Amino acid sequence: MHPEDPAFTLPTGAPASVDPQIREFLTKMAADAAKYPRRDTVSIAEGRRIGEAVRAPWAQGGPEMANTTEQYVPTRHGPVRVRIYTPRQRVMPGAFLYIHGGGFVLFSIDTHDRVMREYAERAGIVVIGIDYTRAPEAKFPQPLEECVDVVRWVHAQAATLGIDAKQLFVGGDSAGGNLSMGTCLTLRDEGDAGLLRGAVLNYGAYSNNLFRNSVVRYGAGDYGLSLHMMIWFRGLHIGKGEDFYDRRYNILGDSLENLPPLFMVITECDPLYDDNLELDRRLRAIGADVESKVYPGTVHSFLEAVSIADVAAEAFDDTARWLQRKAG
Repeated sequence: MHPEDPAFTLPTGAPASVDPQIREFLTKMAADAAKYPRRDTVSIAEGRRIGEAVRAPWAQGGPEMANTTEQYVPTRHGPVRVRIYTPRQRVMPGAFLYIHGGGFVLFSIDTHDRVMREYAERAGIVVIGIDYTRAPEAKFPQPLEECVDVVRWVHAQAATLGIDAKQLFVGGDSAGGNLSMGTCLTLRDEGDAGLLRGAVLNYGAYSNNLFRNSVVRYGAGDYGLSLHMMIWFRGLHIGKGEDFYDRRYNILGDSLENLPPLFMVITECDPLYDDNLELDRRLRAIGADVESKVYPGTVHSFLEAVSIADVAAEAFDDTARWLQRKAG
C-alpha cells in the first residue's frame, strides 16, 4: 500500500459533535476573523497582521512566569529569535523547545505565548519558543533546518542557559508538529538521535494525502482549518514538487524506527484526524514508544481555547504528566 493511496471508506462519515466550550471558541474566532479580508486574498504581511489580531485575545492571561527573555540563536540560515520562559517553580531541569503552528506561513511565538506559558507552568519546565522564518520568505527545508540548529545550539549551550542537556524535548502544533517530527528524523539520520528525550505532537500534518475521510468531514471550513487553507499553506511552504516527497516533510513516507518517545494530542473534529491516526498506527506497528489520546469534540488549534475550555486544560495536563514521566 502506497502512503498516497486514496484512503476513503464510503460513506466518509458524519461529523462528530463539537464540545460546547470548543464551539464557543470556534464561534468567537470566526466572528473576529469575519471583520477582516480572507488571509489568502491580501499580502502576506497583511495576512499575518490579521492572524495576530484574531489570535491575540487567546494569547492573553494565564500563568505568570518567573522570567521571560529573548535572544537570537545562530543557525546556518542566520539568526533566529527564541523566547525563553522560566516558570516560577521548576520541577524538571531540562527544556521543552516549542515550534508554533500556522501553516508554515502565519502565527508566531506571540500568538502561541499562552500555549508555551501553560506548558512551562504545568510541567515545571523551561520552554523555549522558536520563531523560525516562515514561508514564502523561507521555503522547505529552511524552517526545519533552523529548528534543528536551534535544538543543537540549546544542547551545546545548556550549561550557560542553566538547562540539563540530557533532558531536552521538542514539540509543536499543526505545522509545528510536522517540523517537530522532521527535527526528530533529521537528528536520527545525522547521528544525533540522543539529543532528545521525547517529542510532543499536537494535531500535526504528516503526509500529502488529502484523500481521507476526515478531510471530507471537517475540511469545508466549519471547524477552523479548511482544505482551502491547507492547499494555500503547502503551496507557499514547498518550492519544488520533489520536496513534497522529502521524508523530512512527508513524514508518513519515511521509516519511523529509532525515534525518541512521542506523545500525540489528536483532535477529533479536524481534517488532519486521519493523518494522526495513521501515524499512531504505524508507530505502534513497529513497537515505537508512543502514547496518544483523542480529545472528543475538539477542533484544530483547540489548545488555544484553554481560557474557556476544560478539554484544553486536560490536554495540557496530560502532556505535562507525560513530560515528567519521560524526564528520566
